[in-house]
Amino acid sequence: MFTSLIQTARLNDIDPVGWLTDVLERMASGAVDRAVEGRP
Repeated sequence: MFTSLIQTARLNDIDPVGWLTDVLERMASGAVDRAVEGRP
């Protein structure tokens, strides 16, 4: 699964390391929970 995410990012001209870093930082800060609940 992880390999698939990296390859998909590369195919879409997205830096996979930068993308993963951003996602993990958002998860750690709680931004994902707020987005799911519809809060800013």
